[in-house]
Amino acid sequence: MSVFALGLNHQTAPIDLRGRFAFPLDQVSPALKALVQQFGRPAGGVVAVPEVALLSTCNRTEVYFAAPAHKASLVRPVADWLAAQGGVTGAHLLDHSYVLENRDAARHVFRVASGLDSMVLGEPQILGQMKQAVREADQAGTLGTTLHQLFQRSFSVAKEVRTSTEIGAHSISMAAAAVRQANQLFGDLDKLNVLFVGAGEMIELVATHFAARTPRLMAVANRTLERGEKLAVRLGAQAMRLADVPARLHEFDIVISCTASTLPIIGLGAVERALKSRKRRPMFMVDLAVPRDIEPEVAQQNDVYLYTVDDLSELVRSAGAKRQAAVEQAEAIIDAGVLGFSHWLDQRATVPLIQALARQADDWRSAELQRARKALAKGESVDAVLEALSRGLTQKMLHGTLAELRTSEGEQRHRLTDTVSRLFLRQSTRDPADPGL
Repeated sequence: MSVFALGLNHQTAPIDLRGRFAFPLDQVSPALKALVQQFGRPAGGVVAVPEVALLSTCNRTEVYFAAPAHKASLVRPVADWLAAQGGVTGAHLLDHSYVLENRDAARHVFRVASGLDSMVLGEPQILGQMKQAVREADQAGTLGTTLHQLFQRSFSVAKEVRTSTEIGAHSISMAAAAVRQANQLFGDLDKLNVLFVGAGEMIELVATHFAARTPRLMAVANRTLERGEKLAVRLGAQAMRLADVPARLHEFDIVISCTASTLPIIGLGAVERALKSRKRRPMFMVDLAVPRDIEPEVAQQNDVYLYTVDDLSELVRSAGAKRQAAVEQAEAIIDAGVLGFSHWLDQRATVPLIQALARQADDWRSAELQRARKALAKGESVDAVLEALSRGLTQKMLHGTLAELRTSEGEQRHRLTDTVSRLFLRQSTRDPADPGL
């Protein structure tokens, strides 16, 4: 088997293109089933994709799949399938994506799990997102032995990176970067009103950072009011309906949005009306969603400071440079993990041969046992039958090897002789008194 990673991320594709390939969590399992079903119908010599998983975050969308080593031709059909999900051509997708195989794919997965491929170097959220992707693939029935092994090893590597290096120490997260930018714009936040749109993990993280600065008022707007209320209670904030945001937008100095909506939920018109009501007092807005929650035209307003997830990533890169030593340590751990997985993958490649050898040996054994039983039934002596059985098995096991030795020549004969010696003459150098003989 070979493993492949096909995807696009914040380094290869702009935010609007990444937004086209954002899969809400409830769509991941159906998408996996659809992909496997599509390739489960052989056409043009292409066989099914036996194992596949899908990771979709605001920074990346990646398809991991395992297939027979000679099926690298599946990469383009999988790319075409993914491109269709985003409404672009396969060629356009490949212009902004990467395709990695075997060691390179394993290295990429391990780096992603360890936070080395993230916008915020060492951020921990990606590991939980990868574990969720594995659960979705498992529930969809598309997670096979090879991908399971790949991901479990990636989790072990990520854990070692976390515990053995300082890759995550003193990191400036997206949440901390947002607070810092707001503080630079307004100064103290204790006289400001903050609105959080959404109630997911990212919003909860950002809200926790802002709550530590004790703003005058905080509110949580969510499509599901009950979930928004739970977060609001923990923060000591108000809860409001998502539908009420346009009418109340003018009340807030800071707006942080991160939902799973496929369309913008805060439009230019709503912001223009809010600015008018605020008498052009500035607004600080952060759109952490992919696809965007806030229409990009909002950034053109003179009194709006709009940051996207890509904008914030630039603010945290400098912190990553200060941890170069930790990165080198992490890369060394990853190298060891890649080597181990590659060794396991190579061993897996011999499994069909091992199974075939076992079947062949069992066939020989059954044939000789049947012949021995017939001889015993005819009254032949036990010693003679055992002698014939052992000789028959020995001849069957050595026939192919001896035939190859007789017909090989030159360098091929030399290599074959060395291999046969290692396989069949291992005990020749051992002490005859060794009880293991």
